Amino acid sequence: MKTWLVAATVVTAVTIGSTAIAQIDLDPKQQWTVEWHKRLNSDWPFLARYGEENAKLVPTPDAPRIVFMGDSITEGWVSKADGFFTPGRIGRGIGGQTTPQMLARFRQDVIDLKPAVVHIMAGTNDIAGNTGPMTAEQTKGNIKSMVELAHANGIRVILASIPPADRFPWKPGLKTGEQIVALNRWLQAYAARAGCVYADYWGVLHAPGTLGMRDGLSSDHVHPTEAGYDVMAPVGERAIKAALALPAPPKLSTE
Repeated sequence: MKTWLVAATVVTAVTIGSTAIAQIDLDPKQQWTVEWHKRLNSDWPFLARYGEENAKLVPTPDAPRIVFMGDSITEGWVSKADGFFTPGRIGRGIGGQTTPQMLARFRQDVIDLKPAVVHIMAGTNDIAGNTGPMTAEQTKGNIKSMVELAHANGIRVILASIPPADRFPWKPGLKTGEQIVALNRWLQAYAARAGCVYADYWGVLHAPGTLGMRDGLSSDHVHPTEAGYDVMAPVGERAIKAALALPAPPKLSTE
């Protein structure tokens, strides 16, 4: 019965997301916006992004497999601080993605890779409305569904805070800081209730007295610089150690 409920939650969440209207403006002068709109009409969750890489993965007997699911902040972590991604650590971030898109590819890019731990960092682009307007409750529901799917498949979960951002360059005028703080407060409380580890990147990145990042830690108020990722790394290491110390959740799903 519990497995059926998890599946029903996923169908509902993905359906909501897939019918949303893209909220990133198409600008022919910026290739990334062209590619974004093209993908939404052909491969909405961008399943093709890691398909070949997933197929080529090989076991790392001496290192537990840890998958990092997320958006551009996770994707950038791999490219700007690849030293953090030692054998067994797999980046599966995609720039611009929202939680319903991550949920749609969660089986392919997380469950099917059979990791010991999944690190989920999500929510920035939900606030931005990249795939259409979303409420905080919808974001929470999608995150809950990812956690439930992970636990049902025996995967430990790290829930990462959304990094601080006092503005989004692609969404001028949007009030971001307060929304991020509110979602992080929920993420921390939910992680405690659900048996997840909470990784507080916001706490080490934010500038005291503000809702943004400290000088030098971000290139555009949202995305960490190499220095920003260096600050994040110890938090990630502690979270991974804590997650691996937890017993694996009992598998509920069937093959």
